[in-house]
Amino acid sequence: MGLIDRRSLITGMAAGLVAAPALARDLDRPTRELMVPVQGGQIYVRVDGDLASGRAPIVMIHGGPGGTHVAFLEALPLANERAVILYDQLDSGRSDRPNDPANWCVERFVDELEAIRTALNINQWHVLGASWGGTVALEYGARRPAALRGLALASPLISTKSWLADAAALIDQLPPAIRSELQRCGALTLPSPPPSCDRPTQAFYAAFNRREPVAADVSAYRGRGRGFNPDLYRAMWGASEFVSTGTLRDYEGEPLLAKLEGKRSLFLCGQYDEARPVTTAAFAARVPGAEFAVIPGAAHGLFNDRPADTVALLRAWLARQDAIA
Repeated sequence: MGLIDRRSLITGMAAGLVAAPALARDLDRPTRELMVPVQGGQIYVRVDGDLASGRAPIVMIHGGPGGTHVAFLEALPLANERAVILYDQLDSGRSDRPNDPANWCVERFVDELEAIRTALNINQWHVLGASWGGTVALEYGARRPAALRGLALASPLISTKSWLADAAALIDQLPPAIRSELQRCGALTLPSPPPSCDRPTQAFYAAFNRREPVAADVSAYRGRGRGFNPDLYRAMWGASEFVSTGTLRDYEGEPLLAKLEGKRSLFLCGQYDEARPVTTAAFAARVPGAEFAVIPGAAHGLFNDRPADTVALLRAWLARQDAIA
């Protein structure tokens, strides 16, 4: 599932409302940019920070399917101590867009990680996946690659069944008028809800996806490149957050939790997350030794809603991982 970018399916929410960044920064000047060959085409990769810093870098996997690396721009302060690697999955953002459904399978998206690691000549790294990116990170971690130093699953899609159950539980928390509107317009049942579903769906997103406006420079950066791919999102997930009709409709990654190394794993989510804390905590509990954290005040877009808190939590966790022999 997407972290922030795939919410472009409904653009009315917070349109034109942006917040000024806390500090002046130039998001258009990464340390390095490259296109990495993968099955089906080439993917865009940016590196911020020094890959030779002595600390294992962290690669971040965006949500969607169809989202972009823009969701993680607020994580770039981590680059003052280790390299931060952001990328767009094939058919998303600044990467090639062959738009061939043959490429839209979980395993191929997981394989992109090793292509990036090899291209950058990295021996060990930390991996963070958010939402649908959490699915990719889970699958990668379950392979137990020797290069993996730490694995963070942020608001992850572990199981479609659990995701949809969380969505239903959160809908029950919405005002009665919004719930009735969602039911009446068909958002909860139709594979292609009509435009009349936009307003109540926006209300759900405002409560549980992203609660704060996007920083002005992040919004400007996003506008300078190709963004979310709705075709990919619909093919793999569906037309709405509430009904999964795509290839992920039966996805079940819970058995993979047993393959993770607990002391190297972190599960985190927001207080008001679509991936509810109670559900994410239950997944973490199935990985003995894994850490679990909730970002107060945040919804699904952790880095958007509470960037400083999320970065501080990750910085401390990464330091603990670096200290593990």
